[in-house]
Amino acid sequence: MALEVGIVGLPNSGKTTLFNALTRAGAEITAYTSVSEKPNLGMAPIADDRLVPLGKIEASRKVTPAAIRVLDVPGTGAALLGNLRSVDAILAVVDGFSPEPDPQSDRETLRLELLFADRDHVGKRRERVARDAKSGKPEPRAELVELDALAAHLDAGGAIGDYAGVVPEALEPLTVKPLIEIVNGPEGVDAKLEAELAELPEEEAAAYREGPSALEDVVHRLFSSLDLITFFTVGDTEARAWTLARGESALDAAAAIHTDIARGFIRCEVIAAADLIEHGSRAEVAKRGLQRLEGKEYVVQAGDVLNVRFNV
Repeated sequence: MALEVGIVGLPNSGKTTLFNALTRAGAEITAYTSVSEKPNLGMAPIADDRLVPLGKIEASRKVTPAAIRVLDVPGTGAALLGNLRSVDAILAVVDGFSPEPDPQSDRETLRLELLFADRDHVGKRRERVARDAKSGKPEPRAELVELDALAAHLDAGGAIGDYAGVVPEALEPLTVKPLIEIVNGPEGVDAKLEAELAELPEEEAAAYREGPSALEDVVHRLFSSLDLITFFTVGDTEARAWTLARGESALDAAAAIHTDIARGFIRCEVIAAADLIEHGSRAEVAKRGLQRLEGKEYVVQAGDVLNVRFNV
């Protein structure tokens, strides 16, 4: 499943502009309207200089970068922010371009919005669980005890992140997710410029930019916050990049590719992308002893090219 990121920001912060820069989705930029308005949804490809050379080595007919699923909610408030409970991380866009920007104030306002959204969510879930607990079933009664203690902690001014007790898994609190601040302006990411460049061919945009895209730094910060790595699968059909949590196994990587591959896992052929690019073919890499056979428990390393053998 693709990495999923939510974008939040105050009115006129440029969050939908950043969404368009990341996804090239061309979402309409308007003032916030109503709670019923649907979030913008798009996919942001993750640039990787190794992918095209790997595809050329295997004469891959298609090259597919890893991607981030991006969700842009049309405002703040508990109901709208609730759309972000399943995301892996949150990008908080603050204004750095207006005549008198105050990123610190924006940052604190967004932090409070997320905090209030979590408090509201705990209260509503407590109401639902309290009704279920009247049936006498042990599971809702146990959760109700946990929610009562958590609610008391929040009412006392605490946050879910500093709560010492058990937080029910179903809550998916927003305030414990990695929060990455993006200053939209000259001192951070010029979202307007990046959105305009996203509409140009890549070569033309790169020439105009005269340097790396600021969006690459956003992706780098996401990878760092979530402790992710990239691995590759390469064949004549497709060269593809995938994301995986650091420390996960070859079996986890197989499951990311397809559940059937994980179920029928036999072994995994592993080559470092740098070795394959340097020596130009799998045969040459194998000849030099740089290809390994690994089992299910092998911990995948950043830049590994995996060829999973399986039988279903």
